[in-house]
Amino acid sequence: MRNLLDRAALDAALENVHHAGMPGLFAEVRDGDEVWRGAVGVADVATGRPVTVDMRHRVGSITKTFTAAAVLRQAERGRIGLDTPIGRYLPTLVPGERGEAITVRMLINHTSGLAEYLPYAYPSLKAFPALADTGPESFDDLRHTRFDPAELIGMGVAAPPAGSPGGSPGLYSNTNYLLLGELLEEVTGLTADACVTRDVIERAGLRDTELPAGPELGGPHARMYEAWFGMIDPPRDYSVYDMSWVKAAGSLVSTVADLNRFYRLLLAGEIVGPASLAQMRHTVPIITQEGRPGEYGLGLYPMRTDGRATFWGHGGTVWGAGALAMIREDGRRQMAVAVNLQRWQRIDPSGRPQPGPLDEALDAFYRLAMHG
Repeated sequence: MRNLLDRAALDAALENVHHAGMPGLFAEVRDGDEVWRGAVGVADVATGRPVTVDMRHRVGSITKTFTAAAVLRQAERGRIGLDTPIGRYLPTLVPGERGEAITVRMLINHTSGLAEYLPYAYPSLKAFPALADTGPESFDDLRHTRFDPAELIGMGVAAPPAGSPGGSPGLYSNTNYLLLGELLEEVTGLTADACVTRDVIERAGLRDTELPAGPELGGPHARMYEAWFGMIDPPRDYSVYDMSWVKAAGSLVSTVADLNRFYRLLLAGEIVGPASLAQMRHTVPIITQEGRPGEYGLGLYPMRTDGRATFWGHGGTVWGAGALAMIREDGRRQMAVAVNLQRWQRIDPSGRPQPGPLDEALDAFYRLAMHG
């Protein structure tokens, strides 16, 4: 039987990413029952401790797929209406006409028109996502700050609208998913973390995935280095960080094996039912957090490279850590990759990050992992 995964090529492509400047990265690629796992580089630049493929890692906005799945599970039980105005559930958080105009579905697919709260929670990100005049000072100031989700949501709701409810294109905004976390609490009586854990993490049998209560990561993990576009030099470790600043939008900790298991079960209709899965894969145009045109479903987005098959999944970044998990629409081929350096690019005069050799090496690995 032919090998479906070119192990030598995958090993070499992962090494290329490390040599291009990534301190450490680890990945799992699957094709049917065949599995390749790889880890290259260091988990700690000071000691040289190596990364390993089973390390736990902050996976950022991949959390959004988990949160969306938890909302859809409640919708299947009749507790949430996807086209019900959010003001019917949370009138104090989104009051008045906006609360009646913005539906739950608009929150999940980023067409609510609600602004991003991050520039207000992190004052030094005042020009987010245009980055020319920003600075990293508040990363250290707020490392151990415990944010109240309602306060963060209030910042997004009070900010100038990013668009009209249901307008096209939508605008990617973490405010939407903080509201979904509050919605889960309202309809279940559980915390959002407990609801996602019960209905998604435990349902999928994920043993190394959690929404941690404190700033520390448990179990083997890498240090996570933030460069903030060359403004933090050398990059600084932010692996210890209170994740209440992003909660249901991006606080998940997982492993590459757990991420692949989750997306495999999701696309097989074993986390939400087939009708809900079809809605998750129905996309609308949005503007991404990087300011580029994109597509978004209900907690999922598609990736198409080289004009070949469509993959579904999500990426995520937090301070110092990043991950990407994608699965082909037929459920056979999939990859999950984790890296321990973020915002390594430099900024051009217009305030936009400019791709370089490290981006090219990562893209080459993604193409090989997805298509062989």
